[in-house]
Amino acid sequence: MNTSLPLYHITKPSTLKENAPLLIMFHGYGSDENDLFSFAKELPQELFIISVRAPYPMQPYGNAWYAINFDAEKGKWSDNDQAILSRDLIAKFIDKAVETYPVDKNNVTLLGFSQGCILSFAVALTYPEKIKNVIGLSGYINKDILPEDLEAKNYSNLDIYNSHGSVDQVIPVEWAQQNSPFLKKLNISHKYSEFPVGHGVAPQNFFELKEWLKTRI
Repeated sequence: MNTSLPLYHITKPSTLKENAPLLIMFHGYGSDENDLFSFAKELPQELFIISVRAPYPMQPYGNAWYAINFDAEKGKWSDNDQAILSRDLIAKFIDKAVETYPVDKNNVTLLGFSQGCILSFAVALTYPEKIKNVIGLSGYINKDILPEDLEAKNYSNLDIYNSHGSVDQVIPVEWAQQNSPFLKKLNISHKYSEFPVGHGVAPQNFFELKEWLKTRI
């Protein structure tokens, strides 16, 4: 773990000694950096993989990218100010990571699950010059944590894979179904898939995202 970087993380080095494609993983609410890292051994060996721990510790364990208040009148309320702080912290982390590790700064992929997916979308849509690909699993685009000048940004380099469980009990599939029209409006290349599961990643989902990624790194 390199302590000069702004977020705690673990790494799996690439088989390449320099200019490796970089994949950064962002876990969901209440989890940690080990969660998605279990995918690492199944992914292409040339990837330099970083799995990041969210900055806000929870009790008794786990971490969050931003607070979710389950007692609010609407049933669930997200701290968007905290989410924006995490979005910008991730952007700083990316800058530091490409300076620190033997990776290609023009070949950065974000992989996020649930809250980590929401943040991955927000980072890519806010800082498209830093990101090449996004794999967004079981999340949605939260427009409240995006900048207002989206139309002015250049998304021509960005490619997005997005998947969701059709019976997701945590984030309704209807929320995820709004992602495609939103991305289409911004002319962002993307693929959207649904799988007959809840809030998780089905084996066929993992196979599809792996094949998608292979052709893009």
